[in-house]
Amino acid sequence: MPLARSLSVTSLSGMEDWDEEFELEDAVLFEIAWEVANKVGGIYTVIQTKARLTAEEWGENYFLVGPYVESNVRTQVELIEPTNPVLKRTIDKMNSSGCKVYFGRWLIEGSPYVVLIDVAFTAWSLDSWKRELWDLCDIGVPWFDREANDAVLFGFLTAWLLGEETDRAEPPHIVAHFHEWLAGLGLVLCRHRQLPVATIFTTHATLLGRYLCAGSVDFYNKLSEFNLDKEAGDRQIYHRYCLERAAAHCAHVFTTVSQITAIEAEHLLKRAPDIVTPNGLNVKKFSAVHEFQNLHAQSKNRIQEFVRGHFYGHLDFNLDKCLFLFIAGRYEFSNKGADIFLEALARLNYLLRVNHSDVTVIAFFIMPARTNNFNVETLKGQAVRKQLWDTAQTVKERFGKKLYESLLVGQLPDVSKILDKDDLTIMKRAIFATQRQCQPPICTHNMLEDSGDPILNCVRRIGLFNSSADRVKIIFHPEFLSSTSPLLPMDYEEFVRGCHLGVFPSYYEPWGYTPAECTVMGIPSISTNLSGFGCFMEEHIADPSAYGIYILDRRFRGVDESCNQLTSFLFQFCKQSRRQRIIQRNRTERLSDLLDWRYLGRYYIAARHMALAKAFPDDYMYELHEPTSTSGFRYPRPASVPPSPALSRHSSPHHSEGEDEERYDEDLEAEKDRLNIRQPTALPFKNKSSVVLGANGNGGFAKN
Repeated sequence: MPLARSLSVTSLSGMEDWDEEFELEDAVLFEIAWEVANKVGGIYTVIQTKARLTAEEWGENYFLVGPYVESNVRTQVELIEPTNPVLKRTIDKMNSSGCKVYFGRWLIEGSPYVVLIDVAFTAWSLDSWKRELWDLCDIGVPWFDREANDAVLFGFLTAWLLGEETDRAEPPHIVAHFHEWLAGLGLVLCRHRQLPVATIFTTHATLLGRYLCAGSVDFYNKLSEFNLDKEAGDRQIYHRYCLERAAAHCAHVFTTVSQITAIEAEHLLKRAPDIVTPNGLNVKKFSAVHEFQNLHAQSKNRIQEFVRGHFYGHLDFNLDKCLFLFIAGRYEFSNKGADIFLEALARLNYLLRVNHSDVTVIAFFIMPARTNNFNVETLKGQAVRKQLWDTAQTVKERFGKKLYESLLVGQLPDVSKILDKDDLTIMKRAIFATQRQCQPPICTHNMLEDSGDPILNCVRRIGLFNSSADRVKIIFHPEFLSSTSPLLPMDYEEFVRGCHLGVFPSYYEPWGYTPAECTVMGIPSISTNLSGFGCFMEEHIADPSAYGIYILDRRFRGVDESCNQLTSFLFQFCKQSRRQRIIQRNRTERLSDLLDWRYLGRYYIAARHMALAKAFPDDYMYELHEPTSTSGFRYPRPASVPPSPALSRHSSPHHSEGEDEERYDEDLEAEKDRLNIRQPTALPFKNKSSVVLGANGNGGFAKN
């Protein structure tokens, strides 16, 4: 089934012509999600990074609603008295009726107001609310599903909150934006109670889609063939699926994060999204182009220090010709593409060996798994490295003092006398300490289920054990990175900046924040045409690989073909010279504007405008235009041909550092790209009473 383009807004073409906005003085926005000030997954990042832009647009009329989790509130939220008198009355009334509702500021960029509801405090109402849910919607929630029980409590409490807000003579125009099925019940109740609220429901990934892909099915080719009720029932998530589907159908406006997920939602939830709202990031631009390159060099040096310790005794490769690759995310072996990445690494190892390449590849797997502690051998490696450094510093100080004294008396030093026997003994002992009888470890931690771990079992099958003969080494770090770690003391952002390439060959990835973060930091990445990020970049960039965005075809190719394509990408990347990689990083970083909330936030604005116009047609209006073109805003190819060894050497920097190189002026190259790349425009903030939205640039929306 081809991935046909829907009428949803997915392109930036013409969006700069849309300069009208709704009057927001008499409107209030409530954004409701389980991950408000409560980090569980990627939705937390969406809401956290988008908050500043939304707060700028809505000002004092923007409120985030989420669960009260005391451990998170202590570190992330400043509890204060409600600033809005009507909201204060609502919260006081709910608290006096047996609830616990808190108000404060979330200590993130934009400092948005948050309303936090303690769902556990109202657990006494769970049975009666479940009975009401069954009477209203015929949805039964089993007692053992704690997450669904929390969704029921959270849904009824948010509906209660919104009901109190609208219970006055002239209520404002309220927009309630619900994220994911955990918050969706509140939307269903708002519509059933006929509250004067404009509702939006965003699914970031369908429940059934995630479960089906985890089961290794041919998901995208069989989307139209699934017996949805049976599949949900077999996986014991039928009640969750019903909540998600009900929210999608009850919402005034239904959105999702990418075109690939829009197609998935149309088949699994039986409603086409009205608009696609891609996920963005807060992009911080550097004043000079070379600044992020300097950060890359600094972070790379820290990774090299870790590698020196990890491979002590087997450090027979040149670190200056060593490339750091990584994959990171939830430990979903097949969904995240770790299986195909490992297979491609085995094939890459063969190619590098038969071509006698002097490049060494170290691939990091940053995926949290069950462990009981650090691996003793790994910790020993870092201790040996530190001991060698201390020994070298001691000898250097003694050597320097003798050299200084020799020069003071006007004599050239006799090197054989400056290094005495004690110095030589110390150095020999240090060298002997680096001797190792075993191979460098694959895993940095002790795994609780070593024999059943998918990554380790795959490593055993392909035979990449970090031996001296291998040009590809593997390091599995089954824990999220932290700057306080005694092993690899770096946070995730520092680590990404120090790597050369991010590899994310996901089979199921509704959006994909990891490659987006790589792009913003100027690090090339490999994504797939089954991820939202990959589809978005493929649509908006004429030649993604020229900008360091490699799109792997997992939609129309078999596993073996996709693996060969990934191997080819990796091998071509290994053949690039250092200068070519610098050029490519510069180009990758120039794409960061495309992922900035300043540009992508307009899709959320369009969704809110649609919802207001549908809920309050007498006060707001919009017109729907059919699309006149299916092509989106596209970045053209760079002014010069992409720096790939596979292309003509006349159009890219020479591979050999020793030959007469073509003249390459980085500032001139950047200026060419700036002239060639027509950047999308920033969001306007104006007050208007109406807006016309269309698919050809002003927002094309699918009809319900």
